[in-house]
Amino acid sequence: MVDATFGHPRLAAIYDPLDPDRSDLDAYLAMAEEFGARSVLDIGCGTGVFALLLAERGITVTGIDPARASVDVARGKPGAERVRWLDGDAGDLPPMQIDLVTMTGNVAQAIADPQAWHTTLRGAYEALRPGGRLVFETRDPAQRVWEEWAEWTRETTYRMTDIPGVGHVETWAELTDVSLPLVSFRGTHVFAADGDVLTSESTLRFRERMEIERDLHEHGFVVEDVRDAPDRPGREFVFVARHGTAEPVPPGMP
Repeated sequence: MVDATFGHPRLAAIYDPLDPDRSDLDAYLAMAEEFGARSVLDIGCGTGVFALLLAERGITVTGIDPARASVDVARGKPGAERVRWLDGDAGDLPPMQIDLVTMTGNVAQAIADPQAWHTTLRGAYEALRPGGRLVFETRDPAQRVWEEWAEWTRETTYRMTDIPGVGHVETWAELTDVSLPLVSFRGTHVFAADGDVLTSESTLRFRERMEIERDLHEHGFVVEDVRDAPDRPGREFVFVARHGTAEPVPPGMP
């Protein structure tokens, strides 16, 4: 299921104005340069912010996302013609041999369904050239960030944002369920122009480091590094996994 935040056209259209600070992407741009990536697949590209930053640097980019409304926003941005945009998930990818696969922000955790997660890792592996890398971040469950989120209420998270061409939009967030490893929350948006109220239900999966390393190994990856997230030090894992020479391990095999 696609969260309404990304899948509803009216919410996808205001996603960027509501979250304009994407300095978290700087680390990914630095890694693309570090690894000498000339081609990148951005899984969960959303409204295309990262894909377009890469394209500005002369990198060949493919962005894919199951939220059609978000990809439509990306397609309408300046420079969008330099990116190959695809609707779907990593199981829908055409054949390709690229240098780097990325999943920025909450993308990896938002793939909460175990089968969808394995489909994503398999698709990433098949898209990479031998020696290519997969890079993504995920919150460290040991930090128990959901205990902080328990304080989310309308009063503590309320914002009023004036968006050009849209008008004032009220937003707030609330934690709705903690059934580990799943944590769910709800975002509410009220459009002052017509009083329309839209909500989005979201669920993130918190995976342990050893669990992720096992999953990567089973899909043929070699874990090259596990780094800290510059924007949230001590709170996240940033995985760098390399396309290994061995074939992925079939399900159920050691």
